[in-house]
Amino acid sequence: MSKFTPQHPRRTLAKRNFAIVASQFNAQFVQGLADHARQELRALAPDATISLHRVPGAFEIPVVVRELAAQEQVDAIIACGVIMQGKTDHAQNLSRSVTDALQRIAVNHGVPVINVVLSFDNETQARERCLENRINRGTEAARAAVEIANVLSELRRS
Repeated sequence: MSKFTPQHPRRTLAKRNFAIVASQFNAQFVQGLADHARQELRALAPDATISLHRVPGAFEIPVVVRELAAQEQVDAIIACGVIMQGKTDHAQNLSRSVTDALQRIAVNHGVPVINVVLSFDNETQARERCLENRINRGTEAARAAVEIANVLSELRRS
């Protein structure tokens, strides 16, 4: 994983609609991702509408993402969750399942889904990437969401 966030995409004045789907499990870390994502979205797309949808855990994220994508009212969806590695391989299975589902939804519906359902070995890793500013994955997700929304908007206008 990169230790630095990508550069800012260009700021957009276009009216955009973004959705964040956030797990309630590991709430402190997920809230950090969602807060950083919203803050960066506001900076990059000040006129954007940003909706937040809470789900119980990471496994429930794809069904809400699919519903939002099917409604065709958002320019991009940011999926936020934190999965902590335990003593079994449940975390790996869950992470792969969610990732595969999110990618399938994005491709099938033509709506970008930024996957910030993250797996960590420990709370230190989660704190660095979810709560701190230097390599915050919520910030990166917002930048990716704005950039892909801009690219798709240009392609669809052509």
